[in-house]
Amino acid sequence: MITVELAKLCRRPRTWISIALLCALPMMVAVFLAISKVGPAPGEEPAFLSAVLTNGALFPAAALAIVLPIFLPVAVAVVAGDSIAGEASSGMLRYLLIRPVGRTRLLVAKLAALVVFTLVAVVAVAVTAYLVGTSLFESRPGAVTNVSGARLTSTELTLRIAGAVGFVGVSMLGVGAIALFLSTVTDSPLAAALGALAAFVASTALVALQAAAAVRPYLPTRYWLAWIDFFRDPILWRDIERGLAIQLVYVAVFLAMAWANFVTKDITS
Repeated sequence: MITVELAKLCRRPRTWISIALLCALPMMVAVFLAISKVGPAPGEEPAFLSAVLTNGALFPAAALAIVLPIFLPVAVAVVAGDSIAGEASSGMLRYLLIRPVGRTRLLVAKLAALVVFTLVAVVAVAVTAYLVGTSLFESRPGAVTNVSGARLTSTELTLRIAGAVGFVGVSMLGVGAIALFLSTVTDSPLAAALGALAAFVASTALVALQAAAAVRPYLPTRYWLAWIDFFRDPILWRDIERGLAIQLVYVAVFLAMAWANFVTKDITS
């Protein structure tokens, strides 16, 4: 069943269009940056973009900072929201469950496809950004200076970018789990995606709100930017570990809710 879902994911043009658009945005930023030679001041958002002018090997980190706030969560929410609701809206869910396919097995297959899409999207952004960054800017992988001012070797840079990619991928699964749960509640893929995005927007707003300080540590977007700590010397693991833990909690809770709702739901479409 997982193989079938992965094949369906690969056959859908929307999958590759989403990934292409995610990769295209950093590429466009890199082109404008290369032409103008004017970047944001050091310390301004997006992170690492000011350092790209002197070393293109850092562009994967800048690309993650560009797509993470909005575009990557939107892509993940759309795919996750379509998982079950898309089958229901097309009338295929009923026929899928008539076959000897258990609901739990179907839900696990949908989750596996979502995880694969998320990881492929994040890795594609990082790889494309590295190729673009090293092509348009001076590249000195062994002469990268991290946030703390320490020099990183090529191996250290690769490992830290890989850590950042993994952390961002896991962070996106929290949004994906919320959208997957909503996908079992409604027959509208758009409603499921918008519901997950509403949760994401609300969390982002509350993180910035001083009055919400009491709940801030438990919000899904609170530690999304903790991947920057991979580029400090030494690596600051506190927020990274908290970010991974809070995402795993959200994933576990909303997947459990999705399973409980889906296995007891009357399928009418």
